[in-house]
Amino acid sequence: MNMLKKNDQITVDIERFGAESGIAHLDGMTLFVQGALTGEKVVARVQKVEKKYAFLKTLEVITPHEMRITPPCPYYEKCGGCVCQHMEYALSLQMKKEKVQDALSRIGNLEIEVPMPLGMENPFHYRNKCALPVGEKDGKLQMGFYAPRSHRIVDIDSCLISREESNLVLQTVRSWMEKFRIPAYNETTHKGLLRHVMSRVSKAGDVMAVIIATAPSLPHRRELIAMLRARLPGLKSVYLNVNRRNDNVILGPENHLLFGEERMQDTLLSLTFSVSPLSFFQVNPVQTEVLYQTALDFADLKGDETIADLYCGAGTISLLLARKAKQVIGIEIVPPAIEDAKKNALANGIENVQFHAAAAEELLPRLVQQGLRPDVVMLDPPRKGCEEKVLEAICTAAPEKVVYISCDVATQARDARYLCAHGYKAVKCQSVDMFCLTGHVENVLLFVKEN
Repeated sequence: MNMLKKNDQITVDIERFGAESGIAHLDGMTLFVQGALTGEKVVARVQKVEKKYAFLKTLEVITPHEMRITPPCPYYEKCGGCVCQHMEYALSLQMKKEKVQDALSRIGNLEIEVPMPLGMENPFHYRNKCALPVGEKDGKLQMGFYAPRSHRIVDIDSCLISREESNLVLQTVRSWMEKFRIPAYNETTHKGLLRHVMSRVSKAGDVMAVIIATAPSLPHRRELIAMLRARLPGLKSVYLNVNRRNDNVILGPENHLLFGEERMQDTLLSLTFSVSPLSFFQVNPVQTEVLYQTALDFADLKGDETIADLYCGAGTISLLLARKAKQVIGIEIVPPAIEDAKKNALANGIENVQFHAAAAEELLPRLVQQGLRPDVVMLDPPRKGCEEKVLEAICTAAPEKVVYISCDVATQARDARYLCAHGYKAVKCQSVDMFCLTGHVENVLLFVKEN
């Protein structure tokens, strides 16, 4: 019988760190304890109780882990953005390694060496894109990340993992809203104007500011542009994005350029990419290069290969592959991303690549049926992993190698089990710490065809 209730305070021993929290057990229940580390004894308050598990928050650490530190961010205790700031960076990498190891062996039945994730020299101020919700509480403006498992905004002035330019955009929009009394959007009543503030920052420090609102016009927009230009010498454009939906999707379909250039240029492994408000571009440019280089090394191309790049986004990795292969076929379900991919190929003078706007699970089986036999398949699916039809088509096409990049190692492990049951062997693994100080990790697996 479950005796735990909300707001109970209990003392627990933490067995391991996983799912972004310390994990403990009590009377057959799994406890996820926010802010606790492996081996610690902590006093924690119960925040939410389900049938077989509960969420708790650490109030006091009785026996601290030797690598516990004071979080450098003043908002860390409340904010849901980071989960690793109470530990030394090296320990966060160790925990991510364990997360990958656990998923691959438990879900994927894989026996494979899992090395330490490739980390950053400086794991702060790396995010080149930041989108923060805007709201009001007791008549006071709130701008920041959501608290864990909620839609309560934690009001912040700056973020330690976002580029400094993004923090300046946030601070400037806040000043403008306060000065001209611009109403924030209310998620419950669906009234109000400003929903989110988004910024994108290139490697060179160029800035695109995107104001997401419920209407196609902004009061005092000239003043906003003047304020942003005064604070941000690298300001390249200001957009108004219109989102009239009543759900959690951040960007609407409608963009109005209020100032500057339509697109911003960014570089990746010496290729140039053109970025718009809706473009997909990885958020950590330093680690994206590490991740893509790892995938290229795993593919080990000789120059005469045909490659299928599935879930190719704006073609970033397709173009990198194309420089070393005979031909690349990129498939992506989002039409604007494919338009970007085609423009990016043109801008970089790369001609041995074709892009298709289609669902991989529909197009790939058709192409394979028509005789497509790639030498290498590159996979970089969304969090939910690959559809079985995609995996089935890959196994039918029987490429020599499959390189699988994943942002969710649990679904990657599930897909690995399928590939290994259909003639492939997982031979190499390397994680990359793309989202430093958060609970997420990118993982690359290499599969080779067993003869």
